Amino acid sequence: MARLVLPYRSSGLARTSLLGLISAAHVQATSSGCLLSRPALSRSCLLIKSEVVSRRSQRFPYHSSSRGKEIGRRLICSVATEPLKLQEPQMETPKEIFLKDYKQPDYYFDTVYLKFALGEENTIVSSEIVVVPRVEGSSSPLVLNGVDMKLVSIKVDGKKLKADDYLLGPRHLTLLSPPSSKFILQIVTDICPQKNTSLEGLYKSSGNFCTQCEAEGFRKITYYQDRPDIMAKYTVRIEADKSLYPVLLSNGNLLEEGDLEGGKHYALWEDPFKKPCYLFALVAGPLESRDDTFVTRSGRTVSLRIWTPAQDVPKTAHAMYSLKAAMKWDEDVFGLEYDLDLFNIVAVPDFNMGAMENKSLNIFNSRLVLASPETASDGDYAAILGVIGHEYFHNWTGNRVTCRDWFQLSLKEGLTVFRDQEFSSDMGCRPVKRIADVCRLRSSQFPQDAGPMAHPIRPHSYIKMDNFYTGKFCCFITLPGIWSMSMLKFDRLLCHLTPFKMLLTYFNISILFCGATVRSMLLL
Repeated sequence: MARLVLPYRSSGLARTSLLGLISAAHVQATSSGCLLSRPALSRSCLLIKSEVVSRRSQRFPYHSSSRGKEIGRRLICSVATEPLKLQEPQMETPKEIFLKDYKQPDYYFDTVYLKFALGEENTIVSSEIVVVPRVEGSSSPLVLNGVDMKLVSIKVDGKKLKADDYLLGPRHLTLLSPPSSKFILQIVTDICPQKNTSLEGLYKSSGNFCTQCEAEGFRKITYYQDRPDIMAKYTVRIEADKSLYPVLLSNGNLLEEGDLEGGKHYALWEDPFKKPCYLFALVAGPLESRDDTFVTRSGRTVSLRIWTPAQDVPKTAHAMYSLKAAMKWDEDVFGLEYDLDLFNIVAVPDFNMGAMENKSLNIFNSRLVLASPETASDGDYAAILGVIGHEYFHNWTGNRVTCRDWFQLSLKEGLTVFRDQEFSSDMGCRPVKRIADVCRLRSSQFPQDAGPMAHPIRPHSYIKMDNFYTGKFCCFITLPGIWSMSMLKFDRLLCHLTPFKMLLTYFNISILFCGATVRSMLLL
């Protein structure tokens, strides 16, 4: 995943560095204004009274003053002295999460079937999950994450649960006594993407439905074990109005599509590879695509499509070139071939994360995909090349092989940043790329390490997962974390990639479909 940091229009801002990932240079600016603080005041009620003086044709001899002759509407404002007795909303105390508290889940999910009925007022999400206990015969409570949604129904093996069979809280749904063997969990939820201003989970903006699930957005779609070590195969059915949302996209390969009654249509998608829920993606809207193909080294033909609003399609030529170059480079350098029949990229202006590596459905902010010779600079073209490559490279280092927990974020991000830096260096000028990366390190990472936000690359705890996405975890320039320690195993790693390629290949095979850790990499 890449954060999007837009450059400020300020003389105090240094030039935005090239990527791997786009980041603005560190700026220290002095504000010319000041913010005045006010003492706390008791709440008061503003009473607005409207006095209407109606115009009459008759004149009365007893007007007391010229003010009483005013005709029209006037507002009288007075301030009540009694404070309003409003109940303070209870703020949830942030909970600190510790690495030492990690434990394996009591239940794993084997397959997940999701059905979305997209509507203009609300969206109904139906899930059918095959649940497998980690220890056969045990019956621990099953705790599911879920926020900002309405529970419509819940069934186990087709039987509707009674109210005393589960606990429903503001952030969790707990099945108190689930079956001790494999069972099917069916949940129906009601969500409102139109009112989802957090831009996490499923939201609607500018006429498009879109998702952002990393790190903890899936819990805003349906009740689920929202953690990266829960990996399952997904099948997704999307239903929507065909005139409003002619394009329906999700992860994997398109199995079928067709029309429904009432002017609606549907699309059925299947991802044959297991993935964590943070890689789930859905896009629906009036989009058009630039189409191309790529032939893998084994002879398979992969369909490539870049989806944008209609007016932006001509600006996607460089992005398509970058994608094909990244696919070819990953085969030649690391021997990693794309594993599906279709690869989609969606570029919309309202995507807040910059870029996201959802399996086979990468979603980008338009800034990181669109370019034309009339308006784009060399830096823009280089940045698009790097980000397109970065998100594609996540297909293996991040998607097929993912993190056990979020404390291992540097495992997937640090490795993938290294891969996109090598890609950009091979496609362009290695010394120039190296200088740009070092400038970014000095302008962003050094100030952080010297300030109150300094932290190790694998912290012992966190409160907000989003705070993990800093240069410390994504910057590979000085070989942080596991890769600096891997230098003990492979001499002159950056000068000779063959041992590194052997390590990566073995790592991918041995950790496939399992949540990986920094320690598991070091023990190879």
